[in-house]
Amino acid sequence: MKKLAISVSPHIVSPVDTRYMMKGVLIALLPAICAGVWFFRLRAVGVILASLAGCVVTEYLLQRFRGRKIRIDDMSAVVTGILLALVLSPAIPLWMAFLGGVFAIALGKEVFGGLGHNIFNPALLARAFLMAAFPVALTTWSRPITLDAVTTATPLGLAKFDGVMTPYADLFLGNIGGCIGETSSLAILLGLAYLLHKKVIDYRIPASYLLTVFVFAGVLHLVDADKFMPPLFHLLAGGLMIGAVFMATDPVTSPITARGRWIFGIGCGLITMIIRIWGGLPEGVMYSILLMNACTPIINKFTRPRRFGLEKGRKA
Repeated sequence: MKKLAISVSPHIVSPVDTRYMMKGVLIALLPAICAGVWFFRLRAVGVILASLAGCVVTEYLLQRFRGRKIRIDDMSAVVTGILLALVLSPAIPLWMAFLGGVFAIALGKEVFGGLGHNIFNPALLARAFLMAAFPVALTTWSRPITLDAVTTATPLGLAKFDGVMTPYADLFLGNIGGCIGETSSLAILLGLAYLLHKKVIDYRIPASYLLTVFVFAGVLHLVDADKFMPPLFHLLAGGLMIGAVFMATDPVTSPITARGRWIFGIGCGLITMIIRIWGGLPEGVMYSILLMNACTPIINKFTRPRRFGLEKGRKA
């Protein structure tokens, strides 16, 4: 005789679990990884492997030390390691990339209780740490193919400090200096199409993020075309694409409500443009996402659906 099982909700079993989502993100990252390796050769491979090793080894050791179940097979540490590598310069020393991986897992994820409990995107938090600790290494870039080391010669840096605009074709295909994963907008858009097709991410955050940047830059360009770059340039240059597609959409650190995701994306776009236009740095994607990560709990609080039957303004 079959026994009747009684348990708490949810009662619907979904095939979408953490491992499924991480595998989807890894497949979506393949075009950006291939583009980075093509333009920056073995330097990109070395940075990716060093960051990956830092994340995986740290997660294994911390979970073993704390007597918790080893969860390396959920592949979240692998995704964090690769995302971190893709937002680093190919010229960075490998030991720094490894240290960044250690920081991402130890202080970006495990210190909060592990996967699902972290407040900030671990990869971006680690990049912020490396940026504060080793600013010269983080702003020394390699020219594609030749791998000649240069400083502040990204398209955004050239536009902000020298008034030089990089051709759209190079920005779109990837023949530019910059972080390993942000060099080709085409590769990132291919990843975005896969993520949306597999329903791994929601369209609202990348759509609102990119649209806000486009409108903000468009208005400024209409006001003074000689001073402000065109909106398409801001979309294709820097880390906006990879940030909007792979970082801002992190399901742990972004809002869970539909309205909240629109607000989150718009906030990221506004902060990015304020830093890019009036800040001392040419880029603002990393800080915009981290600041909006901090706002996620309050966004969830004020955008959660009202319980059925509950009057507006009355507490549950």
